[in-house]
Amino acid sequence: MIRSKYLPFIVGATFLAACVLTLILWFKPSLLGISSSSSQPEYAEALFDPNQIMTIDIQIDEKDWQELLDTAIEEEYYPCDLVINGITYESVGIRAKGNSSLTQVAQSDSDRYSFKFDFDQYITGQNCMGLDKFVVNNMQSDPTYMKEYLSYDLLHSIGVPTPLYAFANIMVNGEDWGLYLAIEALEESFAERQFGIQHGMLYKPDNFNMGGENGEAGRMPLGERNQAPAPEMNVQIEQNQQAPPDLEQPFAQAETVETPTDDASTSIEQATEALETNQRSNPRSSMHTRSSGGSDLVYIDDEIDSYSTIFDSAVFKATDSDFKRVITALKHLNEGTELEKYVDVDEVLRYIAANAVLVNLDSYFGTMTHNYYLYEEDGKISILPWDYNLSFGAFQNNASNTVNFPIDTPVSGVSMEERPLINQLLAVEEYRERYHEYLQQIVDNFFNSGYFSQTIDRLDQLISPYVANDATAFYSYEEYQASLPMLKLLGELRAESIQGQLDGTIPSTTETQEQNPASLIDVSALDMSVLGSQGGGGP
Repeated sequence: MIRSKYLPFIVGATFLAACVLTLILWFKPSLLGISSSSSQPEYAEALFDPNQIMTIDIQIDEKDWQELLDTAIEEEYYPCDLVINGITYESVGIRAKGNSSLTQVAQSDSDRYSFKFDFDQYITGQNCMGLDKFVVNNMQSDPTYMKEYLSYDLLHSIGVPTPLYAFANIMVNGEDWGLYLAIEALEESFAERQFGIQHGMLYKPDNFNMGGENGEAGRMPLGERNQAPAPEMNVQIEQNQQAPPDLEQPFAQAETVETPTDDASTSIEQATEALETNQRSNPRSSMHTRSSGGSDLVYIDDEIDSYSTIFDSAVFKATDSDFKRVITALKHLNEGTELEKYVDVDEVLRYIAANAVLVNLDSYFGTMTHNYYLYEEDGKISILPWDYNLSFGAFQNNASNTVNFPIDTPVSGVSMEERPLINQLLAVEEYRERYHEYLQQIVDNFFNSGYFSQTIDRLDQLISPYVANDATAFYSYEEYQASLPMLKLLGELRAESIQGQLDGTIPSTTETQEQNPASLIDVSALDMSVLGSQGGGGP
């Protein structure tokens, strides 16, 4: 009798527990310590194999292809059949992509643009083994062909959510075009793979207003925002990626002044002034502008329209409530209050550490406040990586400034206060110490272990024949060969400088480095000119 009395309750409780467990396994398996790597989307392994070169044949009407090249700056889609590793996908959208790189190619004698592919641009719901969109980058400013690959490799190794990437040999209508780097676009399939079916919102802050890599969904008209549908959901999938060194998963505050430059180098301030003058006289040819509200993540006020550089670039359809969550997070970030509640602190610290090591200044760390994605979920914000062709100091192209870039004031051309996502976290002693731990892990496991040099050798063996026969290359094969030893040396010297800054034998802020220049790493053997620079390469 007792058993029969409680049996319905036992059955009900068991059923409820089973439902809860099923939901956790479906939506958030990580809560149970379960990795879903075995449930990778098919495209992760089939396309983005680090030991293989993807083959892509763009089969397109010759008239459409020429028009795409002639009007690339407009970034309009054209239909093509895309043959990827022998499998044909019909009516895929293709367009040119980029910001300054797009403009620079358009103003040159080259047609070697970067491209974006959208599988459901013309056929609703079409995808490539689960992948909705991806891009292929043209290696502009990079004679090594490896900077962006190595940058994502480092970011992934330290635990930053990173898009998938692999080299790709491009053909057009069966004719050789060139060796590119294919990268998973930070859109729906990326968000589902990284964050699960209940993923948050993605924004591509930018202030160029040139199309660029901004999200293609964007803000809805004011009256429609609150009726925006939720994005379509799929099963959560974690990142499948090559195996960089396992950087075990477990910053200082100072005013920033620009570091000294060589006589042969133009200062960041002079370059910025020249670019702004160029923009005023010829807006179409402008490459960069200073930050103008929002994309520097500085809190302005509670008005949605004050953050147009963020919200106009929403990747998914967004509502006012989505925007208000971001504004609230920015307010707390800038005030330095409840940071753990409103910022994914650990993820951001990893991102800051990786970018500081890479001296990636065409980014939030420099004057341009672009080339990153802002991710928000449940009111908490984080930052995701994008566009690393000018990493390894190529943006400023100064040997001493790159090697000795200060880890405790990791910004250039701006003050720390102008970059609150960096400044507010590094102002907290606990976070600063954790940031230093991540820097040490990168130095030990990515550089001192030999992994960096060995990866360069492995990639050289993989891509060298394709580089030698690259039909539209920006650099000669001889320039490629000469760049690799110098890239290894740069990594070695950068790691040495970071170690010295962590140990206290080398100053770790801009101000103290200016006061003690004799303590900095000697860079006389490093020739940055062979490593490429902004706008470099091409006929």
